[in-house]
Amino acid sequence: METRPDDRIAAELAALRRVAALVAGGAPPEEVFAAVAAEAGLLLGADLTTVARYDPGGVVMILGAWSSAGGAKLDSGGTRTSLGGRNLSALVFRTGRAVRIDDYGQATGVAADLGRELGFRMGVGVPITVDGRLWGVMSVGSMTEAPLPADTETRLAGFTELAGTAIANAQARVELRGYAEEQAALRRVATLVARGAPPEQVFATVTAEIGRVFAVDYAGMSRYDAGGTVTTVGRWDRTGTPWPIVAGGRFALGGRNVTTLVFQAGQPARIDDYAGSSGVISDAARSKGYRSAVGAPILVDGRLWGVITVGSAGEEALPADTEVRLAAFTELAGTAIANAEAQAALAASRARIVTAADAARRRIERDLHDGAQQRLVTLALRLREAQASAPPEAGELVRRLDQVAAGLEAALEELREIARGIHPAVLAEGGLRPALAALARRCPVRVELGVQLAARLPAPVEIAAYYVVSEALTNTAKHASATAAEVDVAAGQGELRVRVRDDGRGGADFGHGSGLLGLKDRVEALGGRISLHSPTGAGTTLDVHIPLDGSAARS
Repeated sequence: METRPDDRIAAELAALRRVAALVAGGAPPEEVFAAVAAEAGLLLGADLTTVARYDPGGVVMILGAWSSAGGAKLDSGGTRTSLGGRNLSALVFRTGRAVRIDDYGQATGVAADLGRELGFRMGVGVPITVDGRLWGVMSVGSMTEAPLPADTETRLAGFTELAGTAIANAQARVELRGYAEEQAALRRVATLVARGAPPEQVFATVTAEIGRVFAVDYAGMSRYDAGGTVTTVGRWDRTGTPWPIVAGGRFALGGRNVTTLVFQAGQPARIDDYAGSSGVISDAARSKGYRSAVGAPILVDGRLWGVITVGSAGEEALPADTEVRLAAFTELAGTAIANAEAQAALAASRARIVTAADAARRRIERDLHDGAQQRLVTLALRLREAQASAPPEAGELVRRLDQVAAGLEAALEELREIARGIHPAVLAEGGLRPALAALARRCPVRVELGVQLAARLPAPVEIAAYYVVSEALTNTAKHASATAAEVDVAAGQGELRVRVRDDGRGGADFGHGSGLLGLKDRVEALGGRISLHSPTGAGTTLDVHIPLDGSAARS
């Protein structure tokens, strides 16, 4: 029985909605890949669908697969093939466009051999792009002689867009987790610096924090001395086993190693294969089995003071952003050594991380808006057009189209709500006043809102104020057993003042949970201050003052 157009549209919308819900809910990529493969295969009536990633070295890795026969022939994650020849994976990789092969008997290459082994007669491949770059390929194959429908490429595009969004979101979440861990490490080091801790304690803490946050095998800090020598002032080793060069040990510079390269150039340096390195430091590194290393200079009052190094025994080189990430720690080390402007360095380091985390949040929201949401909006418009063009006698069809459209619009609203929680678009578009009004409306506790703002504020200040109110109202609704809350926001005398009060049970403090502590980090990163008054049984008051000049965020 032939599928009617409205039934096909409804099925496609339902399939896309199920995948979009997984993406919006932050499901693991492997779960999304499996769902994409299954939904597309069932929708298109294919015999086999796969989702694969292009890896370095001309390798294609299958991460998700579905088979009409139950999937016994192909591992749903981890199967590797090499690029090359004339097959779907290779053609998509070379052209960056959708391709089809109507006779797989003429296909060549390892991937083609695998396809024929699985019974492929013909297939279609569509590229998966992430942040504008080719990431992988989605393929559908048929084991019959009947050609795949002419619109297969177009219909697959919706699934590849959702897969790309899921991948981008997963990458952004990893970045956010990394930023959070890095922020916590920097905060602990900066606290020592601000308290004036002895340099040796700061050095030991810096190397230990770097080793753990960067997930390396070794981290060390060394000081450049007169006469071409260097002294180790801090070291951390994952295994805790003895290191040929102990803290306090002095050795000669020279040869090809990151410590010497940083000294010679005054810039970050890396060696991705220590087999060809030389010098005392290289000999020590090889004796521990290290294969790669990165070093970043420590500057004090503009002069080269020393170097922070990290080393790995893994087969792969250290990540390309290692030098940049090390810079925050070298800045703090330089501040501790100079014992000057400790508070400014702390605020600058933390502000950069807060800004980067906000940027990642905005990217997730933008990916949802520009990817899954726009696709669903387009489908909704097409559905309404189809509904409007239906003849008057097709009353039942119009009614069914209206039901599908209503369901699609509900899905869109759910997706928008999720996007607002990640990073509210209303804050960027309309400013703090409408964003806070939206928070007050959504809060299950009655909120009296007072906002006195004459103009838009700097973006970092608006974002900080928004999350202060959001976290405070969330705590009020979830934990305070409150009946009402008051939010007062006003700008004047060079600062923004935010006060959130409730009539709940009190007892809140910065030590319980990460939410309030995260607010403290965010506010202080902008040079602001935050205070909490929450006596048991007498409600909670959160007071925040943020300077409007944005100096901390720009440092």
